[in-house]
Amino acid sequence: MRTQYDADDVRRLVAALADKVAAAFKPDQPLGVIGIRTRGEVLANRLAAALAAKGFSHLLRGVLDITLYRDDLSEIGPRPLVRPTAIDFNIDRVPILLVDDVLFTGRSIRAALNAITDFGRPGAIRLAILVDRGGREIPIQPDFTALTLTTVPTDYRVKVKLTETDGTDEINVGPKA
Repeated sequence: MRTQYDADDVRRLVAALADKVAAAFKPDQPLGVIGIRTRGEVLANRLAAALAAKGFSHLLRGVLDITLYRDDLSEIGPRPLVRPTAIDFNIDRVPILLVDDVLFTGRSIRAALNAITDFGRPGAIRLAILVDRGGREIPIQPDFTALTLTTVPTDYRVKVKLTETDGTDEINVGPKA
């Protein structure tokens, strides 16, 4: 199993993800691109820029904080950091591309789906993930995946680092610290 991916790998993975998304949507139709804080937000920004470069002219942008929707909120601590959700467009009947960095158990995505429904009823919700590491606990699958890792032990962590938040682009797979 490969355990290290550098900045060039991440760049290629994001470009491949953008190609898959572009093939599935019409560039002249509205598309809401919503990133899950924190690295999903960064990836959503990168995907939106790549889609704009491919001729997508009606991109709507949003960011979603799922902290209060998590089923493990009591385990986070007595004062979880809640940052703003910013979805400043009407999501009713608009296709939504929900973006996150790593998909593992599916619980974060379930929380995101619950949060999105508080804003309205999208035309469709499609899930774009940079790394799918398997290990689902609930039946959630991505529509678009850049990298699928099928042999990651459950006691390992897949850590995505992005320049905007971490100062570098890389993906590391290794034992939990």
